Order: sequence, then structure tokens, then C-alpha cells
Amino acid sequence: MFLFSQSVRMRIRLNALVSGLAILLLSQTVCASAYAETKFPTRPVRLIVPFGAGGVADFTMRLLGQKLGEKWGQQVVIENRPGAGGVLAQQALLASPPDGYAMSVTGNGTAIGMTLFKNRPYDILKDFTQVSITATFEMLLVTRQNAPFKTVTDVIGYAKKYPGKMNLGAINPGSTQNLSAHLFKIMSGIDATIVTYRTTPDLITGVLRGDIDLAFDYYAAFKAPLLDKQLRVIASADDERNPLLPNVPTAKESGLPDYVVTSWNALATPAGLPKDILAVLNRDIVAALAEPDLRQKARNLGLNAQGSTPEAMRERMARDIKRWALVIEKAGIPKQ
Repeated sequence: MFLFSQSVRMRIRLNALVSGLAILLLSQTVCASAYAETKFPTRPVRLIVPFGAGGVADFTMRLLGQKLGEKWGQQVVIENRPGAGGVLAQQALLASPPDGYAMSVTGNGTAIGMTLFKNRPYDILKDFTQVSITATFEMLLVTRQNAPFKTVTDVIGYAKKYPGKMNLGAINPGSTQNLSAHLFKIMSGIDATIVTYRTTPDLITGVLRGDIDLAFDYYAAFKAPLLDKQLRVIASADDERNPLLPNVPTAKESGLPDYVVTSWNALATPAGLPKDILAVLNRDIVAALAEPDLRQKARNLGLNAQGSTPEAMRERMARDIKRWALVIEKAGIPKQ
């Protein structure tokens, strides 16, 4: 056994203490360096919207962008790129690096497009990182105020009494609204004609004039004529009643238990986004969407502003791709 003098033992203890402090300082320096490298964002962030200014998705993104800009101390730029069924916006996103500084709006329309269009230049599940759902909003079934039917049961009864006489109206072939009309026809088993309109104002004119018996669209589209009591909602297509329309039953309550159509918007980035950046984006987006003033402004347009995990968004996208592919097939809608 070696015996050390007291001075030697003190030097050994001192050296051990110095070494421990050095290791601690080094680890703190490494952590600080890593934090500095992953600090996000340090410059403006782009939100690419595949619709024109003034629409529901554009409105939601501007509310969200303002909140995120305040949180980050960086400008959030809304970039409208409508056209080609959303392809232009998604291509603009995929031309950007996967660093979190560019995101695009996706949602149920993107899910539909994966089946409806023959040649999509991307795969939404493989080429994108899903970040968060931003809002959901249910389909409404609307008729003119003086229509002879007041419930879903009335509509189905009328259509079966007079086969081929009822007209269902919606905008744009292959839109969620249009496919919702097809889905209603399939689930109710009625013989009805689906009339397609180019714009929402055209659709509203058609139902007011009596050219169509039942119109399918969202609260934001029908808000003005509903407030003027020109139109009447006979059912909403969510699991629960719309807080803005507490006296309107859901389709589930009205005899169509499986007729649930809730559209949604979300944000995605190119695939390959680092996990730490994804965590920051998701955390801050979910927090911004929970702000009471943002939620109230969205609710006034019939939107439920609420975030999700990336995993929940991906699952919903995959589920909706399968669901709408089946509707497109059953309705016999040709691919574009």
C-alpha cells in the first residue's frame, strides 16, 4: 500500500476538483453552442397559401402569422399562390430547404387531390413533414327559407317520393363541398342530380332562386344570407352541434349517423425537417391557436381553431386520402 503525504493528497483532491469544473464548463459551453445553432427563427418565415387573399384559409393564416410574429420577433410573410388545385403552392414549398422557414397550407383538399388528379408531382405523405392542423370546419346543408322541407328526413322523403326531381348544389367538381353532396346522395340512397357551380355566390343565387333544393358549403360561405334569414340550415355535418347554430341538429341526429364531413386546414414543410425545429414550430403554432382572441375571431367564421401533434395530422391525412378515394370511386367521378 502506498502512503501519500498530506500535501500530496491535497494536490490530488485539488486536481480532481479542477478537472470536474473544467468538464462542467465544457458541457455548458457545448449546450449553449447547440442552443445557439438550433435557435429558431432568426429571420422571416413564409406561410404559403394555395388560395387567393380573403378566403377562410388566408384569414386563418393571417391571424396565426400575426401571433407567431409577435412570439418570434420575426416577420411571418403570407404568400398567396392559388391555382392548379394547390400544386403551385406545394411546388413552391418543395423548392425551399427543409429548415422551417417555409410552410404551406394543406388539408382535406390536398387529401382529395391525391386521388382526384392522375399526376401529382409529389406525395403528401412522403415528400412533406406534417406540422400541425390549424382549424376544422364542418359542412352545412342549407336550403331556401321557404323550402317545403325543414329536416334531413324531409329531404330524403321528398327525394324518394319524387325520384330524380331533387337537385343538390355545390361548387367545383372534386371539391370537398362537391364530394359532400355525392356522399349525401350515396348514404341517403336518393335519386338526385348534383348541380355544380363555379363560385359560392353562384351557388347562393341558385338556391335562393330555387334552381337547387339543397346546397353544401361552410358557414363562412353562407353567413350573410343566413343572417338575413334568406337561407335556412337544416343540418350540420360535425359530431356535435355548431355553437353558432345551437338549434340546428347534426346529420347524425337526423338519421344519417355516418354522415360526418369536417374540413380542415394544416401546415406542412418539406420532408427532412430537423426534429428540434419541428418541435419549436408545433409548440408555438399550437400555443398561438389556443389564444382566446384568435379562437373567437375564427369562431365568428365557423372555424374551430385548434392545433394538433404532427402524428395526429399525418394520421388524419392518411385517413382522408382513403376516405375520399372511396367516395370518388363510388360516385364514378373521373380523375382529372
